[in-house]
Amino acid sequence: MSKTVIPAGYAPCLNLYDTQKAIGLLKRLFEDTLGGALHLRRVSAPLFVEASTGLNDDLNGVERAVSFDIPYAGKEAQVVHSLAKWKRMALYRYQFSVGEGLYTDMNAIRRDEEELDNLHSVYVDQWDWEKVIAPRDRNETYLKETVTTIVNAMRQTQTTLQSVFPQLTALPVMDSAISFVTTQELEDRWPDLSPKERENAWVKEHPITFLMQIGGALKSGKPHDGRAPDYDDWTLNGDILVWNSVLGQAFELSSMGIRVDPATLDRQLTISGHDERRTFTFHKLLLEGKLPLTIGGGIGQSRLCMFLLGKAHIGEVQASVWDPATVQACQDAGVILL
Repeated sequence: MSKTVIPAGYAPCLNLYDTQKAIGLLKRLFEDTLGGALHLRRVSAPLFVEASTGLNDDLNGVERAVSFDIPYAGKEAQVVHSLAKWKRMALYRYQFSVGEGLYTDMNAIRRDEEELDNLHSVYVDQWDWEKVIAPRDRNETYLKETVTTIVNAMRQTQTTLQSVFPQLTALPVMDSAISFVTTQELEDRWPDLSPKERENAWVKEHPITFLMQIGGALKSGKPHDGRAPDYDDWTLNGDILVWNSVLGQAFELSSMGIRVDPATLDRQLTISGHDERRTFTFHKLLLEGKLPLTIGGGIGQSRLCMFLLGKAHIGEVQASVWDPATVQACQDAGVILL
């Protein structure tokens, strides 16, 4: 049985050809706006990294990377899950200064994606970005200011898109204030709901939300959601969530945060039971204080396209591989998968 559910009466705002045009325009508009607002420079990024470096994103720590050998180089390579750690190493290698950053197109394969549904695909595309910060910037105020800048870039992109494609004016405008709330506050308010149910309950009333402090255990003893211990500081991170009126649910557009410093990495590796990572090149440099302090994140390209174009399924804005039940559910609803 397919986990894909197309809402009754759903009809896309744009036809197939206009959708392709809008995707191209959206991506150009947003990355230019984001790069200018956060002082980011575009760089090239790898599709795969050496397994031995520890540079791959471990996500929740259980997902398997797509791996292959490179006989001539004598190396084992992994297709990236994301570039969370690679970006910080790049800032170090390229000698970026405080206030400067980078962004790149990230294309990943997540073979162990638990669900193939309206929102989830084994193919992941996002804008990965990272910026060097000063020690004084490792605080909640700086984090919130950065979130506001990113949301404003999304708002500007939506305004331009709707002027070019008037069909999109039927969609809700991103004009509400940003709500900032912690995962512990949601658990305190709705202790009997699941994390996803808490998100839906809150975001329905607060259509643009930054949900903070993800990864560490809550009072219940369980984390709201998993986060690898070696990039985000679990006390200074979060997700940008919006209310998706097409699907009637909270919708994650970005995961981001202020990154671990040596002390935080030391603590989170121990808490998570991943002390073996201390031997990796990335982790050794970080623990020795040689890598710059940074803030960064990933902004879903297909997710933002889905939201701003009013699409019901991620396969309407990206090409991937789907299970037969999903293909049939979309076909029955007249939804065209790319």
